[in-house]
Amino acid sequence: MRDFKKEYIAYLAAERGLSTNTLEAYCRDVDGLSRYATERGKCLLTLERADVAEYLKHLRQRGLGANTVMRHIASIRGLYKFLLLDGHIKADPTVDLKAPRGRQILPKFLTLEEIELLLAQPDRSTDEGIRDLAMLQLLYATGLRVSELVMLKLKDINLETGLLNCFGKGSKERSVPFGKAAEKALRDYLPVRQRLLSNKASTYLFVGANGKKLSRQQFWKAIAEYGYKAGIGHITPHMIRHTFATHLLEHGADLRSVQIMLGHSDISTTQVYTHVTNERLREVYERCHPRAK
Repeated sequence: MRDFKKEYIAYLAAERGLSTNTLEAYCRDVDGLSRYATERGKCLLTLERADVAEYLKHLRQRGLGANTVMRHIASIRGLYKFLLLDGHIKADPTVDLKAPRGRQILPKFLTLEEIELLLAQPDRSTDEGIRDLAMLQLLYATGLRVSELVMLKLKDINLETGLLNCFGKGSKERSVPFGKAAEKALRDYLPVRQRLLSNKASTYLFVGANGKKLSRQQFWKAIAEYGYKAGIGHITPHMIRHTFATHLLEHGADLRSVQIMLGHSDISTTQVYTHVTNERLREVYERCHPRAK
């Protein structure tokens, strides 16, 4: 029997350029549906609309969140669209399936004071501290995803123009500006990079003491430690990305520009930050207006 799951994942990788993490999630989702079909004496090709609806109900009963169920729906819809286009099925069992509304969780971000505290934590008397400061400054200056940050190559940074090139989700390339603080931190770091490489060669911008590319996990660990050291609590690189977007909007940036810098394909993804800034405005109003309460 043909491995339709494998063909579908290969199709997603080739045609849609999805990230490895997304492909792995879609693969798990299809595996779950396939097991569900087998338990009922069916296969992916013979499931009907009622079967898929029952499976989604089963996922909700397992206690999965609405957003996770919505991802399952996207995975399954994509699968059956692929099977239909390839002529393996005659009718799509996912047509008109209703997706649950996800509860919108506002992203966590840092205040200006907290950002300053965080940036003060790396020990600038050490090579690792100078490197970490450059990474933190660049992260806050650009809103990059941590995967984009650690994958930056030396050639991707232009200190003269204050622009960097990165490849985001779906291997989409974009240019993002960065300011003077990040530029200075990078200029301070470049001689350190040569020392860390210790006569080894690397195309990557950020390297560890062994001369190898710094991993996502290493930076996650470092930023978490700096957060606790600063007395802020648990911090993730994605919180810095949220902070970048929120601070831009709070200081007058337009949503479309923020969308481009974040690398969001859909502006609705960026619009969550308008909710954040609206919440902040409400807090300021209630705290400061004499007739607010």
